[in-house]
Amino acid sequence: MEELRALVVENAGLYLALGGLVIGFIFGFVVHTTNFCTMGSISDVLTFGDSRRLRAWLLASGTALAGAQLLMGLGVVDLGQSMYLGAMLNWPSQIIGGVMFGFGMVFAGGCASRNIARVGGGDLRSIFVLIFVGLFAYMTIGGILAPMRVNFAQATALDLSLFDIENQGLGTLVGHVLSVDGEIATRVIAAALVAAILVFCFSHKGFRTSPPHVIAGVVIGLCVVAGWALTGLAYDEFADNPIRPISLSYVRPAGDTMEYLTRYTALGLPGFGVMTVFGALLGSFIASMMQGDFKLTTFAGKGDTLRNMFGAALMGIGGVMALGCTIGQAITGFSTLAAGSLITFAAIVVGGIFGMKFLERMLLAEAG
Repeated sequence: MEELRALVVENAGLYLALGGLVIGFIFGFVVHTTNFCTMGSISDVLTFGDSRRLRAWLLASGTALAGAQLLMGLGVVDLGQSMYLGAMLNWPSQIIGGVMFGFGMVFAGGCASRNIARVGGGDLRSIFVLIFVGLFAYMTIGGILAPMRVNFAQATALDLSLFDIENQGLGTLVGHVLSVDGEIATRVIAAALVAAILVFCFSHKGFRTSPPHVIAGVVIGLCVVAGWALTGLAYDEFADNPIRPISLSYVRPAGDTMEYLTRYTALGLPGFGVMTVFGALLGSFIASMMQGDFKLTTFAGKGDTLRNMFGAALMGIGGVMALGCTIGQAITGFSTLAAGSLITFAAIVVGGIFGMKFLERMLLAEAG
C-alpha cells in the first residue's frame, strides 16, 4: 500500500487528472444509459408512486458508504481530512442551501450532474444551466455573494470543538454522547445504515427485478468509492499545498471547469473535479451515440429559459452554502457519515418536493 501511495503522490497531478477522467466517464455513461436522476426520483414518487429511481439513489449512497468506510479501515483514505468532517457544523447554511438546491433543480430540469449528462445527449439548454451554476457558485464562493455567505455561516455555525468533539462524524457524535469509542460507533452505524438501505431497496420487487436501476445504484456508488481511493492515495500532508481527499461533486467543479477553460495556460493540468466534468460529458455523449438518442434541443420559449436560469442560479448558490449537491453531499458526503451531509440530504429532498409542488401550481396558473 505504501509503495502504491508513494507512486501516486510522486505523480499526483497526472493520476488525479487521468483518474478523474475515467471515473467521470463511467459516471456519465451510467447516468445517461440508466436514466439515473435524483430530481426525477422525487418526481416519480410524487407523480406515479414509482420509487425505483429513489431506491437507486439510496443504493448509490449505501454502496458509497460501505466502500468509503472500508477504504478508511484499510488506511487508503483518511476521511477525517475531507471537507465534510470538520468540527464546524454549518447546519443553518446547509438547511437553507439544501432547500435552495432542491428547489432549483426542479426548475433547471435536474441537478448539476444530470444536466452534464443531458449536455452529452445534445441538450443545449443544459449548457446554459451549467454556466449559470458555475457562475453563481463562484459568486458565492469568493465573489459578490461571498461576504453574505461567510458572515451568515460565522454567525450561525456550531463549533463542536467547544464541546470537546473532534468532528461532525455521526460515529464521533454518538460516541461522545454515549461515552463509547467513536471508531467503533462509526463502524456500527455504517453497518446498520448499509443493511437498512439494502433491505429497503431489495425488498421492492420492482426495483430488484430492474437491472438498470440496480446497476445505476451500484456503479455510481462505486464511482464515489473510486474517487475516495484515488484522492486518498494522492493526499500528501507534507506537500506545499496539500489537496484534501474528495470524490464526486458537480457544483463547484462546474465553476472550476469554466475557470480552467478560460485560464488553461496559467493552470496547467486540470484537477480531479474538472476532469470528472470532462469525463462525464464524454461518457454521456458516447452513451447517447450508442443508444442512438443524441438530439440537439433548446429552450421551448422565454418562460422555459427564465425557469432554467432561475433554477441554475439557486443550485449554484445553494450548492455552495450546503457544501455539495445530490451527488456531492447525498452520496459522497453521506459516505463519510458527516452530520452536515445527512442534514443537506434531507434538505435537498424537502426542497425538491416543495419545488415540484410550486412549479406544478405555476404551470397550471399559466395554462389557465
